[in-house]
Amino acid sequence: MDYGISDAFPGIATSTAYDTTKNSSSVSMDDFLKILSASMQNPSMSSDSSSGGSSSTDYVSQLAQFTTLDQLNNMGKELTTSVMALQQQQAYSLLGKQVTLNNNGQSVTGKVDKVRFANGFATLVVNGSEYKMSALAEVG
Repeated sequence: MDYGISDAFPGIATSTAYDTTKNSSSVSMDDFLKILSASMQNPSMSSDSSSGGSSSTDYVSQLAQFTTLDQLNNMGKELTTSVMALQQQQAYSLLGKQVTLNNNGQSVTGKVDKVRFANGFATLVVNGSEYKMSALAEVG
């Protein structure tokens, strides 16, 4: 089974999944600062801003934008961790309870026998089969 943040709770099953894998083409803060430093040391010969020359305010603006993007990525990772922890607590609370799950359009009812974890996400074992938390339709 593949797991993503949308598998954590049924209510966010339609939300966009946050991808925690690091893109090989992503630029780190160090890389960005090296590029910024090099461009500041080697400004364009033309004073026309459309030809590639940048003012000091452009550099500050770019740094602020990059820092904001980096902070948003970190916040997304923290949110994913929080959702996983909440989902694990929810799964533990379902042990021994009668649940109804949606399995490819069909309802499956039974007692939660086990809770398993894969990549930090919980799955429920009902009637010997494993289901994602997003399949949960009813408890009790």
